[in-house]
Amino acid sequence: MKSSLAVALTLITVAAWAQKKPVTTLAAPKNVSKVWVADQGNGTYKNPILNADYSDPDAIRVGNDFYLVSSSFEDMPGLPILHSNDLVNWTIIGHALFRQPPFEHFAKPQHGNGVWAPAIRYHNGEFYIYYPDPDYGIYLIKAKNPAGPWSNPVMVYAGLGLIDPCPLWDADGSVYLVHGWAGSRAGIKSIISINKLNAEGTQVIDEGVMVYDGHDNDPTVEGPKIYKRNGYYYIFAPAGGVSTGYQLVLRSKNIYGPYQRKVVMDQGKTTINGPHQGAWVDTQTGEDWFLHFQDKGPYGRVTHLQPMKWVNNWPVIGADPNSTGKGEPVLTYKKPNLGKVYPIETPVETDEFNDIQLGMQWQWMANPKSTWFTTTNMGYLRLFSYMPADTVKNLWGAPNILLQKPPAEEFMATTKFTFKPNPKLENERAGLTVMGLSYAGLALKSKKDGIYLVTLNCKDAEKGNAEKEETLMKVESPTIYFRVTVTTGFKCRFSYSPNGLNFTPAGNEFTAEVGKWIGAKVGIFCTRNIQINDSGYADFDWFRVEPAK
Repeated sequence: MKSSLAVALTLITVAAWAQKKPVTTLAAPKNVSKVWVADQGNGTYKNPILNADYSDPDAIRVGNDFYLVSSSFEDMPGLPILHSNDLVNWTIIGHALFRQPPFEHFAKPQHGNGVWAPAIRYHNGEFYIYYPDPDYGIYLIKAKNPAGPWSNPVMVYAGLGLIDPCPLWDADGSVYLVHGWAGSRAGIKSIISINKLNAEGTQVIDEGVMVYDGHDNDPTVEGPKIYKRNGYYYIFAPAGGVSTGYQLVLRSKNIYGPYQRKVVMDQGKTTINGPHQGAWVDTQTGEDWFLHFQDKGPYGRVTHLQPMKWVNNWPVIGADPNSTGKGEPVLTYKKPNLGKVYPIETPVETDEFNDIQLGMQWQWMANPKSTWFTTTNMGYLRLFSYMPADTVKNLWGAPNILLQKPPAEEFMATTKFTFKPNPKLENERAGLTVMGLSYAGLALKSKKDGIYLVTLNCKDAEKGNAEKEETLMKVESPTIYFRVTVTTGFKCRFSYSPNGLNFTPAGNEFTAEVGKWIGAKVGIFCTRNIQINDSGYADFDWFRVEPAK
């Protein structure tokens, strides 16, 4: 049975969307994770503030509200939009991209491609997101309301290897776009360029100017964000590589340079590797803060919040006890002073599938199709068995895998579902998986004489390797509970239960691996290998994230 509180929240949320108002404006109870909360409840917070793979974060403040967007690569819906009132407590309020162009290209998984590092800005009463696709160019989408709806993408600058754009509207009415280059596509890298945009910000109107060359001092400089303060143009840029880099800031009185260079934060003596790439935001009370990522391997790139101050018109990020001008990340710190304490809140993880809208934590590995799934008003999510292309060798190539980001280093994900295969088919499967370059999972599988419980394991799945499937037993009931328990190092143990009370381990321990530019993800699926005019299906009653035990 679904709780009355959950039903009430569903009605509130649906009403808010119908009125086209951000959900965050509603006086509804807040979601609080059972596995990771950054707000320590005593006026301090701990990093990461988002212990999930919100990579390449960019953020802005509009009035008393903060909004964050992150890269999403091939996963759809893409460009998640998060909201906060205090930079510590965040919730997902929507996605800016529901299908990724070119639509046919992204109808199948394009791991590591698609939406790279975006920038979000607010101008003339509208929200702007510029995002790059390294194989096609730089796109723009806009919205009056950050929760949506967002406009269809417009190509601003077509070309291979154009990445990490960020706009600047200057005081004289000029509009600029700073960006980096992906060597894998463009054949050049480690430089920062600036182009002029038309007044609407919808089209590049020149060939661009190189404003910084990082080859000598700052290899792999990329991810630029541009600001203007006290007559200086500032370019905040990461350099030195994803997992080991540092935060660079460039400044000049002329937008085209020459730019002075300064490293304003690196790992120092901390355990936070490669602290870089993110956003400077100021508060309505005059404080300055910086959001950035840390690469944690299979857990993805998690988001940290650092205090920031200005010294001699240079930013200093993090702790700088010796006043060197170069900071290092903090693990705990006092929360931003906003004159008010806001409720603790975290992005949603658990889904009771009570809503007619799919939970915002979920993403597919390609542009979704309505033949993959349907929500209901009956308390479950139905996944139809779907046959991917004949060329697909394993689940890594299947587009209809429904996944979410791991929310902590240790957690437990449990789902209850009922499998109803088509009696005319064999080899339909439904189950639970942890997906990365290699993957593992549990499934129910249909055979001529009934339904069987199987384990799945595929090493180096991205290379097209065959999946290893082991049959454990025939099941008596089509309703089952699957669980994965994740411990430090992303060690995964799968188990199952016929009643949700007593779980039996299944298969060997599996160590999750990264995906392409993302961390591993956990989720559910329903597939088949033969196409006829009707599919079987699996009805998922719920998916719950709890502390590991």
